[in-house]
Amino acid sequence: MRLLILEDDPQLGDALATGLRQLGHAVDWFGDGGEADAAIERAPYDAVVLDLGLPGTDGMVWLGRWRARGLALPVLILTARDVVDQRIAGLDAGADDYLIKPISIDELAARLRAMLRRATGRAQPEWTHGALAYDPASKRVLWQGRAVELTARELALLEALLKHPQRVLSKAQLQEQLYDWSGNEPESNALEVHVHHLRRKIDPGIVRTVRGVGYALGAPQ
Repeated sequence: MRLLILEDDPQLGDALATGLRQLGHAVDWFGDGGEADAAIERAPYDAVVLDLGLPGTDGMVWLGRWRARGLALPVLILTARDVVDQRIAGLDAGADDYLIKPISIDELAARLRAMLRRATGRAQPEWTHGALAYDPASKRVLWQGRAVELTARELALLEALLKHPQRVLSKAQLQEQLYDWSGNEPESNALEVHVHHLRRKIDPGIVRTVRGVGYALGAPQ
């Protein structure tokens, strides 16, 4: 997943970003609401982790602004505000989930996966495409019942394609899903290399090239 974290506490923000990256997600962390708001306009995030007690403009205000302009991006509030009325207000304002600090990275990741399932209309935790099965929680990939070992980037690419199984995604769209703004610029041919590895490790037809447009999942087998 491509995730945005809006958290002004440097220690917590860094810990959340590091932990989620270690689980294979692309993460952009901001301590300022204005910067986060501008980033949402520029990158295709799958979900936002939002603190409420921000300096200047409160997190509830940002949530209200996003929903008022029709932004359907899933938002998980992660805050120290634990009063029931505050939880109700956050959910009624448009949050998809509301968690109280502190929280483990594993639970946060599980909540984000559940939000993504709801947002994409997937009831089952395992994603399937013909003979391909993928479990986002364990990062397990099966092809025709056989386990396939993939790197973190290869898993991220496969997940990006599985999120939109009927769409052709451009190189730019896929790169935006795989890489955050942490300063690690990909090599110019990195995406092509990852596609090659998926075809070699899973099946030559698992990813099809649409010349001049981009890549898509192959027909289900």
